[in-house]
Amino acid sequence: MKINPNGFREYDARWVFEKEIDLEGITDLGKGLGTQITNHTKKNNPRVTVGHDYRSYSEKIKKALIDGLISTGCYVEDLGLSLSPMVYFAQFSLNSDAVAMVTASHNENGWTGVKMGVKKGLTHAPDEMSELKDITLKKKFKSGKGTVKKIKNFKNIYMQDLIKKNKINKKIKAVVACGNGTAGVFAPDILRGIGCEVIELDCKLDWSFPKYNPNPEDLEMLHAISEAVKQNNADIGFGFDGDGDRCGVIDNKGIEIFSDKIGLLIARNLSKKYKNSKFVVDVKSTGLFLEDEVLSNNNCKTIYWKTGHSHIKRKVNIEKALAGFEKSGHFFFNKPLGYGYDDGINSAIQVCHLLENQNKKMSDIINTLPVTYQTPTMAPYCKDEEKYEVVNNLIKQVEQLKKDNTKIDGQLITNILTVNGVRFSLEDGSWGLIRASSNKPSLVVVTESPTSDSRKKSIFKFIDRLLQQTGKVGEYDQKI
Repeated sequence: MKINPNGFREYDARWVFEKEIDLEGITDLGKGLGTQITNHTKKNNPRVTVGHDYRSYSEKIKKALIDGLISTGCYVEDLGLSLSPMVYFAQFSLNSDAVAMVTASHNENGWTGVKMGVKKGLTHAPDEMSELKDITLKKKFKSGKGTVKKIKNFKNIYMQDLIKKNKINKKIKAVVACGNGTAGVFAPDILRGIGCEVIELDCKLDWSFPKYNPNPEDLEMLHAISEAVKQNNADIGFGFDGDGDRCGVIDNKGIEIFSDKIGLLIARNLSKKYKNSKFVVDVKSTGLFLEDEVLSNNNCKTIYWKTGHSHIKRKVNIEKALAGFEKSGHFFFNKPLGYGYDDGINSAIQVCHLLENQNKKMSDIINTLPVTYQTPTMAPYCKDEEKYEVVNNLIKQVEQLKKDNTKIDGQLITNILTVNGVRFSLEDGSWGLIRASSNKPSLVVVTESPTSDSRKKSIFKFIDRLLQQTGKVGEYDQKI
């Protein structure tokens, strides 16, 4: 039996299959999860909704996970091929006690993992992951007699729920790109169903991901969508990740719009109807939320919080926020717009509503925001067992630089946010972020400047210099 303890991450579980975990290890994970669900629900036979993504090995991993769940007494309801948001929706629709989705999302081929949760609309937080790790590795398993049954055609129930509530009258021509991931059998039909004219790009399922990983933060995927938008004279381009909980957006001119800016546009649009609302954004997101006049005029408040779908989901829930936005493309819509969880297709639908309400081209709508110069999300390699210590040392360094009045590109550090890594702001509103990735052996670096592209680059060079001095940071996945 093989199971690498590092696979238990901040809010989900991820491993390289066979190298870091084998099928017996997955079954033990199922036993651990089943035990945990039984403890939390105080039921001998809790109902657990399960689904899997379209990787070649995901179905056998799901079967091994189900074997573990059943051995603890869980009644498993298997949806088959699913998106993560479809499994989350099923917990509401079927009123089940917990969910487990077998997916490694946008990670490269070879990776596997599980997204799981007990409370409706939420996924595991660090405390629950720590508890699950302890139960699983110490084999503190309950035993019981469970069952498994297949839920047929649930896909249609999920799709119709989104279609029925979101019909649009404006004809929107949309490129829908799925990177050959699971969203390919969902997103085109749902967007057609609400009234869009859909141009499909890489929507055929192919678990080898022949072109690139289905990741709407990946520049290669964004460039491909951009070309398709220009060639087809489309109004908008949408890119979905491997398990359909994230969405990236390209405007009608083929220009990539970072998801935090899309979030701000959606927040503005919603704030007119839902005054006095709260929005939650992650620390990688643009600083424009804080200064936005539309949000301010509608008495809306923005809270910056920890990056990670589970963290933002919980914060949206706790704060009773209307919506939450992550730069990575996870958007969370609370009632009455959604159930609080992240659904990439619902995010695309909200962009369609934005286009319909404003009756302008996407490029004109984005031009209503002040210009800022942003880097993409960059991830330099750093070992899982070293990354948090590296970041803690960098926090101390940045705090010392502020005390010493050290200038970065001629600017003093005015504010430091350490809710998740370190985000330091400069006098002109420029900022830089260094944090540890929650689901990979890497750090995360983002910079933004409202002043100039060169300042954005200067802040990155400053951060990169700090990182290289540690001697513990390797190659970047992408770099400006």
